[in-house]
Amino acid sequence: MTVITRNVERRDLPLVSIPICFPAMVPMFASRLDAFDGLARVVMYDDLESDETVLAERMEDATVVISTGIHFSHDLLERVSRTVRCVTFGGTGVASFVDLAQASRLGISVCNAVHYGDNAVAEHAIALMFELTHRVGTLNARMRPTAWPISDIEELTHRTLGLVGFGGIGRRVAQLARGLGMPVTVWSRHPDRAALAELGASAAPSMDDVFARADVVSLHLALNEATEGMIGDRQLDLLRPGSMLINTARAELIAPGALERRLSRGDVTAGVDVFAPEPLPPDAPLRSLDNVVMTPHVAWKSPEAFEGIVEQNVRAAVAFLHGESYNVVV
Repeated sequence: MTVITRNVERRDLPLVSIPICFPAMVPMFASRLDAFDGLARVVMYDDLESDETVLAERMEDATVVISTGIHFSHDLLERVSRTVRCVTFGGTGVASFVDLAQASRLGISVCNAVHYGDNAVAEHAIALMFELTHRVGTLNARMRPTAWPISDIEELTHRTLGLVGFGGIGRRVAQLARGLGMPVTVWSRHPDRAALAELGASAAPSMDDVFARADVVSLHLALNEATEGMIGDRQLDLLRPGSMLINTARAELIAPGALERRLSRGDVTAGVDVFAPEPLPPDAPLRSLDNVVMTPHVAWKSPEAFEGIVEQNVRAAVAFLHGESYNVVV
């Protein structure tokens, strides 16, 4: 573990703590620390420590915490609230890592990062579709022991893609799918008619309609109180035999056990990058199903996405120290 510091001799300045950091982000953050010159001291740790006692020590006396993956328990947030007034988060779904109501009660501002991974996640959703139809990864693995596996492939062209959610990621998926010749239908609570027209997509009258009509259903909703568990047995039962479900959004959008029950019937397939809990337990039922392709929540982990996270987190921290706001959630 290495500690990278900036302006630490300036005890008159507030402290910005980066208690943990993904290895790929370390040089990115280090190259941006000049933004705090004359504004704050910075202490950055380049490991992925998870012990709450150690994390609390690393955040001691900090005014701003730049977090790239800390799950703040109620106790940890309470412990650091003596001095911490702002937490920036390296992602969009900050509510999964910080209790926003508790943060608000403690007077802690919480900021997130947005649209940093739209293209990366969209490409990954398409990659999962390709693996389910062209089976490149599966066939490559079977070729390794000098075998010549007998297999057919399937095409995505002309299959109807149904998008549940139409934010930045959903729109990018629609754009990529259009290039593949896939008709696109979209359900969104607040459909952007201009964006639908631009992408040649149609608006579905209901979410159920997407599940019933589409050959491929891809989830692109944010996780919140309104969306948690909103997809259950009834929606998944609408999937026609031979259809696919793609989830690169949040596992909690689907009611617990519903996906496993639908896949166990063997007539549909799924591509999944998100799970609850994470890491996926060794005995998780999904691991025993042959009709699901799984990746370990990596859809957002591209260098370009990392750069976006770092830039927005530094910008949010600097804005807070200047008495301004950027990407404030609470």
